[in-house]
Amino acid sequence: MELFTGWSDAGLPALFLASFLAATVLPFSSEALLAAMAMGPWGTLPLLLTASIGNTLGGMTNYGIGRWLQEGKLLRWLRVNPAKGRRWEGHVQRYGPWAALLCWLPVVGDPIAIALGLFRARFWPVLLLMFIGKAVRYAVVVAALRGLC
Repeated sequence: MELFTGWSDAGLPALFLASFLAATVLPFSSEALLAAMAMGPWGTLPLLLTASIGNTLGGMTNYGIGRWLQEGKLLRWLRVNPAKGRRWEGHVQRYGPWAALLCWLPVVGDPIAIALGLFRARFWPVLLLMFIGKAVRYAVVVAALRGLC
């Protein structure tokens, strides 16, 4: 536990920041910090809420980027083939906000969040479903480390 001496005040804010950054387009992982903290003195609920809220807000930042930018400009800027853009639009129209459950996935999670914003999926359902998906992922990590499953 010496690793965590003096970290108790900065631990949860650091986890929030790591979780937020991990959900943006920046290449960052929050699971390692969460795993280390799960082995420390923090309670399960504060860890899960902090990581889930931070990661959801990061994901919603991607959603906001998609919502804010014009479709044609964003697709050109990202050098997305127009056919692929239409395919993503079809996925958003077909699955709608339910696709937000998968925003926790590595590699494709960020593009899903951006596509949900770009193709105007409804905000509140996206927020709720994204939070659920990310919270379940973090709950599995904590449960596995603490032997709760």
